Amino acid sequence: MQDIQVSIRALKGPILVTGASGFIGANLFKLIASVRNDVYAVVMREKNWRLADVKDELIVAVDLNDAAATKNLVDSITPQTVFDCVAYGAYSFEEDPGLIHQTNYQSLVTLVSQLVKRPFSAFIHAGSSSEYGKNCTAPEEDAACEPNSHYAVSKLAGANYLRYMGKEHGFPCVNLRLYAVYGAMEDTSRLIPNLLHQALKGRLPPFVDPRTSRDFVHVDDVCAAFVMAAVKLHPQLYGESFNIGSGAQTTIAELAALTRRVFSVNEEPRFGSMEGRDWDLPGWYANPRKAEQALGWKATIELEEGLRMSADWVSQLNEADFTSSSKKESAQRQRSISAIVACYKDAEAIPIMYRRLTDTFRKLGIDYEIIFVNDGSPDGCEQVICEISATDPHVMGISHSRNFGSQMAFRSGMELSTKDAVVLLDGDLQDPPELIEQMYAQWKAGYNVVYGRRVRREMAWHWGLMYKAFYRVFAAFSYVDIPLDAGDFSLMDRRVVGWLLKCPERDLFVRGLRAYVGFKQTGVDYVRPERMFGRSTNSLLKNVDWAKRGIFSFSNTPLTMLTTAGVVLLALSTFAAIIVGLLRLLFPEIAPRGATTLLIVVLMFGSLNLFAIGLVGEYVAKIMVEVKGRPRLIRSALIRHGKSTGLLPDGKAL
Repeated sequence: MQDIQVSIRALKGPILVTGASGFIGANLFKLIASVRNDVYAVVMREKNWRLADVKDELIVAVDLNDAAATKNLVDSITPQTVFDCVAYGAYSFEEDPGLIHQTNYQSLVTLVSQLVKRPFSAFIHAGSSSEYGKNCTAPEEDAACEPNSHYAVSKLAGANYLRYMGKEHGFPCVNLRLYAVYGAMEDTSRLIPNLLHQALKGRLPPFVDPRTSRDFVHVDDVCAAFVMAAVKLHPQLYGESFNIGSGAQTTIAELAALTRRVFSVNEEPRFGSMEGRDWDLPGWYANPRKAEQALGWKATIELEEGLRMSADWVSQLNEADFTSSSKKESAQRQRSISAIVACYKDAEAIPIMYRRLTDTFRKLGIDYEIIFVNDGSPDGCEQVICEISATDPHVMGISHSRNFGSQMAFRSGMELSTKDAVVLLDGDLQDPPELIEQMYAQWKAGYNVVYGRRVRREMAWHWGLMYKAFYRVFAAFSYVDIPLDAGDFSLMDRRVVGWLLKCPERDLFVRGLRAYVGFKQTGVDYVRPERMFGRSTNSLLKNVDWAKRGIFSFSNTPLTMLTTAGVVLLALSTFAAIIVGLLRLLFPEIAPRGATTLLIVVLMFGSLNLFAIGLVGEYVAKIMVEVKGRPRLIRSALIRHGKSTGLLPDGKAL
């Protein structure tokens, strides 16, 4: 243990452990975090049961399938060492081929493409013995691979990519081909936890074919292999693969016999009573000689000792904990929602919004978070959010350096949200939180976007008429199908949010972008009430600006109309010129005379030109906003647990 601590201290930081919510990633992260404080756990959405005791500031929620999010991760932390433990498809119930290849290969390429641009120390990738496929009996690392599953193909593709990057581009990386890893915090749907769970009760679970074999290697040995690979990495090893296994073949029959002896189980094993995995084979074990010679690594924990260590962990779990500590179980749990509330002059409304949102989410029985975005509000919104977050860990706040508008407030919240879907609401309580229950039902029914449709507004009739007219003009002009009377209030699935955040524009119009990204959408009708506190911050000029933003962002119709008008007027002018010329030649006494006609024509064309220049100017102004490349928004602070933490430009805490 002392030796591994010395090796951990020798690693160059900062350190990232991707896939840290998984079995191997969590063990590796906790091992390194016990020695150093510059290691970060990268998870897809939020920390799970394996990381429940880890401080929030060490957790980074990033979907590595999202290229923009990956770039932001690398830019903000600038890691020197990365332990890449991301994987999908290793479990029999993970069957989506597209997601298998995207997660195991494409996200790897995306991450490495960002790391290779800067000085970097070590990239240690969790490969798999599955890469060998049918050629599974003690193969050497350069042996032919015969993958026999989507998972095997994707992991082999990753290994080949790393070999290319290491050998041809000098990228400091290695691929560790892991064999049957077991130990504390393993997914309880797997063989060893199930076996021990039953053995501690004096029983045995169903088994597959007794001839099926594995090379069992304890997770503590595997974590040591990751650390030693990073420490021992040098240019001759760049791009190499290493077998990480014990080198001992253990059949299912031998495992059952060992378990019966160690845990005094009298029950006879029932072989063949459980269907095996498609890729299970006899004679599956490692040749770890290369790892021992090049890295100085060798498995030290014998299977019997490892089973006893794993049994100590399993014995601490009650039935509910054992059942819930599985990826398979989590896939069947209720979905989760992030509520993003844009706040400007809404200090009085925030406590009521919080209470109504909390009541709604509790009624649904789902996991949730509430993100209040203080968009430069002058009325004490930040203090109110601080007070609420001090009593409820589900609540966090974001403060902007000034007012960037509700659209940027929504984007700011979406960038930091971690749940399966987001709901966008204005903080003035005109968007009733109780409607989320109907939106959630439609989401579960298969819709990716569920927007609120305002069938009526509690306001003066002429304002309501203007709003309805705008939506119909906007829909008629737009080159995407815009739902009528649908504002920003909506529920959007994580996939939709991901694509929306990929849209680079700074002059945001969220409801237009929501329609642009597509997916399966539907609406839920509601009556929009008056603002509960204070007066509306909207005015006629602001509403005109909203209309311009929507039309000029999602329509080329004004330019098309100008072109059409120009062509028509040119034709009319040409025709009129011909007529006047003929009249002058043939009937000079009746030809038009004087300045009046000329003045009218000049004024008409001059007005048209000014109008055309104005319209083109609106598009040019939008282009200027985009090409300047200024920050879309500036976060001045994050609010968690009653504390407001100032932020530096790179997103790190002051």
